Amino acid sequence: MISKHLTIAVAFVLFTGMAGVSALAQTTGGTTAPTPAPAATTTAPTPAPADTGAAAVKPPVAAPTENPYGLGDIIRKKNPVSYTVLAILLGMSIGTWFIFFTKYFEQGRILTQAKLVERRFWTSSSLNEGIDRLPKNSMFRSLAEAGVKASAGGTTLVSLNDWISMSLTRQLDDANGRLQGGVTFLASVGSTAPFVGLFGTVWGILQALIAIGVAGQASIDKVAGPVGEALIMTALGLAAAVPAVLLYNWLVRRNKVITEKLRGFAGDLQSYLISKGK
Repeated sequence: MISKHLTIAVAFVLFTGMAGVSALAQTTGGTTAPTPAPAATTTAPTPAPADTGAAAVKPPVAAPTENPYGLGDIIRKKNPVSYTVLAILLGMSIGTWFIFFTKYFEQGRILTQAKLVERRFWTSSSLNEGIDRLPKNSMFRSLAEAGVKASAGGTTLVSLNDWISMSLTRQLDDANGRLQGGVTFLASVGSTAPFVGLFGTVWGILQALIAIGVAGQASIDKVAGPVGEALIMTALGLAAAVPAVLLYNWLVRRNKVITEKLRGFAGDLQSYLISKGK
């Protein structure tokens, strides 16, 4: 009886254990781990494209450096010899152009007066009236007054014709002296300005040799400045001389034209005074 009850108890325990194992298996197979949600894909924002229409930023422009080989460098150095050469050449150039314009307007006035002689003097009814109709600063009026004064006599050593001729000749010489006044300055500038510039050239070359001696080597940066100064002095000397020569020749030609007109007027006046005296 006892063994029967033990058999039943063992069978119950086995049945209960098998049932528990089956339930545990079902529970394990039925419940699966939840699938994690996919991670949100966060993409970095794409930068906006650069505005192609906007002006590109320019790099800073370097400040212009001073030219160490020009005329400005010569002035900045304040070398007394260079300053003296520059002052002389500048004075020659200013004097040349001042004299040119002065003589140009003076010659133009005399040529205009020469035309008035034909229209006023020789068409007058008398000699004195013709003189009064000429401008007071006219060279032709001075000739006419000298001729009239000589025709009145004044010496018995020479004939009246010679006396009138001598008076008119003196007046012509005075007129030529006035015409030549200042023109010789142009000739002087034309002949001496190149040598003044040459002196500046020699001085610049001397400075270049000194720079080579101090540096101990003939580098281009040591000789470029003095040699450039020498060439500038040469150019300035020619710039002062060439216009002076050209303007001198032009004024001399105009003076010759005026002189011929004065001589022609003096000859006609002398003939008139001699014929009237007879």
